[in-house]
Amino acid sequence: MTAPTEADEEATSIFDLDLELAPLPTYKAASTTSVDFDGLLNPPLLLHEDLAQGCGGQLWPAGMMLASYLLRKRGNEIRAAESIVELGAGGGLVGLAVALGLKPACPIHLTDQLPMLSLMRRNITLNPSLTTPVIPSICDWGSPVPSSLPAHSDILLAADCVYFEPAFPLLLQTLRDLIAPNTTCYFCFKKRRRADLGFVREMKKAFSVEEVVEGGAVGEKWRRQSVFLYVIQQKGTKIER
Repeated sequence: MTAPTEADEEATSIFDLDLELAPLPTYKAASTTSVDFDGLLNPPLLLHEDLAQGCGGQLWPAGMMLASYLLRKRGNEIRAAESIVELGAGGGLVGLAVALGLKPACPIHLTDQLPMLSLMRRNITLNPSLTTPVIPSICDWGSPVPSSLPAHSDILLAADCVYFEPAFPLLLQTLRDLIAPNTTCYFCFKKRRRADLGFVREMKKAFSVEEVVEGGAVGEKWRRQSVFLYVIQQKGTKIER
């Protein structure tokens, strides 16, 4: 079989799933999950999962892996940040894990569309041991950035935001709006479709992008699940990790 060309990848429908690399997910019934990231969180994070308002209500591999990476590797940077924003937070896994485990001095803003707002609020209240303020709000990609968010955050988090091809230009515009010279974005996603690679190419045209490659068992798990993590900054900005 002839390997697909770049043009083939761009033309592939959003429904053309690469099932060998990304099996269809198993959807869970609504329930509350306890997550400690192999002992990194004590007490563990309590997270309610509920798909009634959309797929963001469930834990997904990229969110789990991004949260684990930040807890293990980026503690000093997170604690020193003056502003932190998460895009497409769903139920709030990544931002809540960072708040609970690293206790940054600044608030963490969880953002998603309106259907996820009540779930974010519920998961904040499920974790009374939080000492870092966690603020849920609505941020629609492609629309003006809400005035309630920091105009240009130090840390921007995004996990599993690459999943719907028509939304790719909107997501890219929001990244342009939020990534300033002082911003470091940690962007993690699971490749499910060939079209996802098209978004990565456009992202690399717009920003300075460096892939994070983990070794050992962690890196093997990432590769096996087709999960990729990138550090994104404005072009001309030196990436320091």
